[in-house]
Amino acid sequence: MKPLLCLTLIWTFCLVMLGAYVRLSDAGLGCPDWPGCYGQLVAPDEAHEIAQASADFGRDMRGEIEPAKGWKEMIHRYFAGGLGLLVLAACCLLWKKYPNLSRISILLPLAVIVFQALLGMWTVTMKLMPIVVTAHLLGGMTLLALLTWLSSQALLKSQLPSQLRPILIISLIAIVLQIVLGGWVSTNYAALACNGFPACQGSFAAPAGLSEAMQPIRQLGQAATGESLTIHHLAAIHWLHRLGALLLLICISALIWQLRKASPSWAGLIAAALLLQISLGISNVWFDLPLPLAVAHNGGAAILLMLVVAALAQVLPAQNIAQAPSPLSLSPNGRGGKIAPSSQF
Repeated sequence: MKPLLCLTLIWTFCLVMLGAYVRLSDAGLGCPDWPGCYGQLVAPDEAHEIAQASADFGRDMRGEIEPAKGWKEMIHRYFAGGLGLLVLAACCLLWKKYPNLSRISILLPLAVIVFQALLGMWTVTMKLMPIVVTAHLLGGMTLLALLTWLSSQALLKSQLPSQLRPILIISLIAIVLQIVLGGWVSTNYAALACNGFPACQGSFAAPAGLSEAMQPIRQLGQAATGESLTIHHLAAIHWLHRLGALLLLICISALIWQLRKASPSWAGLIAAALLLQISLGISNVWFDLPLPLAVAHNGGAAILLMLVVAALAQVLPAQNIAQAPSPLSLSPNGRGGKIAPSSQF
């Protein structure tokens, strides 16, 4: 189980990064259909394939079919399919080998995978509707958090004092809210709407149009009334993300302060992840959102989420999920007597 969980966790993290790359490189609609690409399982890049795609979709597609963007989207879908197989294998083994593990906790990652596939389809069919794309991002982060929880119980042995549980939960909530805000910035293409730091458009006050910009049910680039969003609407979205970053900084700093004596290693890891994420966020503004830094900013959020979830898993009491004997759990006499059940994966 340990190698499989590690592989699945690493694969999920890479898929989150790949999804961010596809979105930020403006390739989210590189394939206008789902699950194929212009009616086939590979992106059309030959002249005859482009001509066939134009004929099949019933309109002149010259100048619109971009093979490079199509391949980015299809590679993302291939990786998503591979992750589905990995998660299915891991859940089947958990179901078989650990009968005391909650059936819901085993099925939950599979349910997230299915919902993610639906969100991926709706992302295309609804033409990058911001609420759908943001939900797709959150689904990937949710799956990453679930797998981190399972993997930390399998791989990590240290235990953190129970007094840390409240601040860890508060920090986790703050991270999730900030990921939502960050996703809303990205899916509305508002990352460059504030042309300065720390002020936004020369002011620390909220730009006009925040309520309209935060309406969830609307099309990309439009308000709920159908009018086009202005730069002030986009700046308001970005301003709210910065406010969330300030609140997150306060929460994570309090967590690090409480962790410093209980576990300096955990405190150091979370502090490094926080510093990295803040640096990436500021750098994206100063350097006009270069693609590598923008993708890395998504990865920094994922790393911070994983660290806090893993730390929380070390505080909460572990379930006794295993009844199967472990080959390393020998009797006290060390002579291969009765094998004791292990509580670890």
